[in-house]
Amino acid sequence: MPQPTTAPPPTAPLVVEDAHDPRSYRTVLGHVPTGVTLVTSGPADAAAARPTAAMVVGTFGSVSLDPPLVAFMPDRASTTWPLLRAHGRFTASVLGHGQVDVCRAFARKEEDRFERFAWHRTGAGGHVVAGAAAWVDCEIHDVLAAGDHDIVLARVLALGANPDVAQSLVFSRGAYGAPTPL
Repeated sequence: MPQPTTAPPPTAPLVVEDAHDPRSYRTVLGHVPTGVTLVTSGPADAAAARPTAAMVVGTFGSVSLDPPLVAFMPDRASTTWPLLRAHGRFTASVLGHGQVDVCRAFARKEEDRFERFAWHRTGAGGHVVAGAAAWVDCEIHDVLAAGDHDIVLARVLALGANPDVAQSLVFSRGAYGAPTPL
């Protein structure tokens, strides 16, 4: 007769946090690793060497295979989000593990952030930051209000991956890193 199994006791007590305290909320959800993605938009004409609007998000992800849909969740107070939204299309550059400098430059809105980095054009006219692990060209499908953020649903127009970048950049518990295979 099989013996019932029991889980070992926890090594430390679990601390109950206040879900309505922003600091506690960020601390607890900081345990969920996120990818780091640069969302860009700008003129689609061939003469535009770089995008004109960009923001770093940790909320980019897949939604549906059929039809292919993705989503990201910008802060509604963002000054960049209205610029991206006005274009109706965007390109998501999934940052490679060596691109912390790109992330910081755009997160801090450094003055020369668009000029400091090289850009590649996609067939759909999007701008991909050089060294990105992957990219996705998108057209905004719907925007839903969700508290202090919007949920942006977008149709995938084209996508690609960089075979020279082995790992994507991730953010977890306040630090950048790369996934480690088990």
